[in-house]
Amino acid sequence: MAGPELLLDSNIRLWVVLPIVIITFFVGMIRHYVSILLQSDKKLTQEQVSDRKYLSGLVQWLTPIIPALWGAEMGGSLEPRNLRPTLAACQVLIRSRVLRENGKYIPKQSFLTRKYYFNNPEDGFFKKTKRKVVPPSPMTDPTMLTDMMKGNVTNVLPMILIGGWINMTFSGFVTTKVPFPLTLRFKPMLQQGIELLTLDASWVSSASWYFLNVFGLRSIYSLILGQDNAADQSRMMQEQMTGAAMAMPADTNKAFKTEWEALELTDHQWALDDVEEELMAKDLHFEGMFKKELQTSIF
Repeated sequence: MAGPELLLDSNIRLWVVLPIVIITFFVGMIRHYVSILLQSDKKLTQEQVSDRKYLSGLVQWLTPIIPALWGAEMGGSLEPRNLRPTLAACQVLIRSRVLRENGKYIPKQSFLTRKYYFNNPEDGFFKKTKRKVVPPSPMTDPTMLTDMMKGNVTNVLPMILIGGWINMTFSGFVTTKVPFPLTLRFKPMLQQGIELLTLDASWVSSASWYFLNVFGLRSIYSLILGQDNAADQSRMMQEQMTGAAMAMPADTNKAFKTEWEALELTDHQWALDDVEEELMAKDLHFEGMFKKELQTSIF
């Protein structure tokens, strides 16, 4: 037979539960905008800019017009000297990928010339270009040390101060109860500050209610601030625990090797073969393009 249920005072909802929710929410909002103000611009080298692969929008933009960009031999109106700024803006890996996917729309000689530029065994771009992968070291990079200090100021320090203040101000309160039974192993997590052995593990103390809000307001922050926001303190804690901030940089040499192998296996298959015969075999109707009688009114 289950024990008697606790009857909580309604003032606990007004003076404990709701204030903790409101304080936690606005602290997260302030943390987000403070992180934006303290965010420092990351400096990229010219090699890093040229090797970046995440510009998928550029690929989508180039895919439908690449025959015109590389189609000077096909009678295109664009001249090679006008294409130099555009081709220079394209990153190397994206250019190689576009060549593999759309090389069938250019003549074989043009395809082999571009392939030779990338995959020449002696002085091809993917062969002669070597990038030095240097792992970031906080002891030698002052910018990384500054970012770590800013992260501690905006994430760890507010959590310690607000959590200590809430634990001191609202200590000893039972705030709510979870709607499902729990085992005794959950008592240390949900009943911080309350040492009652006979109390059911489903009841939540005020200190534990604060930590539940820290991890539970993630959806609200994503709805208001977007996915990549600095208010989600649980995500920041996970990144610090997993070491995501100290992750190794991407190995560009491996990406070059993979792209070299993919381009090496790509053969030219002319997609416009017999296109003249197919065009002439079709019935072209020009009746709708020209009018038989042009009605003009002078007066």
